[in-house]
Amino acid sequence: MKKKVAVALGHRALGTTLPEQQIAVRKTVKSIADLVQDGYQVVITHSNAPQLGMIHTAMNEFGKNHPDYTPAPMSVCSAMTQGYVGFDLQNAIREELLTRGIYRTVSTILTQVTVDPYDEAFYTPTKVLGRYMSAEDAAAERKKGNYVVEEPGKGFRRVVSAPNPVKIVELDAIRTLSDADQVVIACGGGGIPVLEQDHRLKGASAVIEKDLTAGKLAEELNADALIILTSVEKVFINRGTDKEKQLGEISVSQAKQYMEEGHFGVYNMLPKFRASVSFIEKGEGRLAYITCQEALRDALKGRTGTIIR
Repeated sequence: MKKKVAVALGHRALGTTLPEQQIAVRKTVKSIADLVQDGYQVVITHSNAPQLGMIHTAMNEFGKNHPDYTPAPMSVCSAMTQGYVGFDLQNAIREELLTRGIYRTVSTILTQVTVDPYDEAFYTPTKVLGRYMSAEDAAAERKKGNYVVEEPGKGFRRVVSAPNPVKIVELDAIRTLSDADQVVIACGGGGIPVLEQDHRLKGASAVIEKDLTAGKLAEELNADALIILTSVEKVFINRGTDKEKQLGEISVSQAKQYMEEGHFGVYNMLPKFRASVSFIEKGEGRLAYITCQEALRDALKGRTGTIIR
């Protein structure tokens, strides 16, 4: 029976601009194709911060210049990123597999993820995105009830909440396609954040940390492993000090200790470790890998990478 893995692609795997993305995915998909070729069932999720900021800015500028149009809500912009990132990823994966003589259907699922309306994150927005604004534009954003933060010397930027994922709405569709041995791209950008109101799903003005959703996706699919691809081969602790150390294979208890000691930062490695620990603790025999795409094959053989078990 094939092993199932959930793979989270970070910013480096996609680039920032559209041309960068098209170049980056051609390199990234080689790692995905390696997994398929090595006999894994693969489900993929990805980051979307630069793409979301670009689309949100473009839609808002369009709304400002065309009075008949309104700015696009954050949830709508998130859905757009899933479509256009998924488009590039699925075509590049398909091409790479066919080049290797492998036929697999590759599908992108527009995925919604529910969040708790009472999540503390809604009271303390932290995710900065979009263009730099003038003080006048920032004041207008505040009047709308949006949060804005100033970056000295650069201007003001929008700040949104990052609540925890609660439920993956399209999970059954993702599971069905994965069980049919298709390569599935889902929960892009952490999923489209929605609030569940009876039978209605309403878009939330927020973003979801993609690593946490990747961990939940891996958990719900009962995957054998969670793979989080980032920019480093191994994670460091005590970075920049005489106690600097690379983490190889570690236990869940060690991972928790390092998190409590504050080694990973809130916006960098911490979500990756939170996702990994939660995934491993909710099933037997599970593994999590944090490494770069170039080292992935060796990491899966236990030769490198940060491995949590």
